[in-house]
Amino acid sequence: MATIKRVENQIAHVEGFDVIFITEDGRDVRGDRAGIPGYASRFENAAPGRMTVEGWKERRFRPVYPGFEVEVIMADGAHARGNVRLETVRSSYEARE
Repeated sequence: MATIKRVENQIAHVEGFDVIFITEDGRDVRGDRAGIPGYASRFENAAPGRMTVEGWKERRFRPVYPGFEVEVIMADGAHARGNVRLETVRSSYEARE
């Protein structure tokens, strides 16, 4: 079992974008909270770029982390809306390099 911070880092490594775990009512979850399953052990490859942020949350995040929500973060720190494609989120990080 992993900490929230470790899973956030695993998601960034696999998916190519940053995330922040939040509670269902929108509060940030402490990074040192432990006892949640790792992400990299479940998903070795990034989700398809044509998938939307909401699709990724529905298919990959919520089934593994019930009771939590997540914000997908653009490279500039903005929260990505649900209809944004993952390829758009990822390309925002590439433009930063």
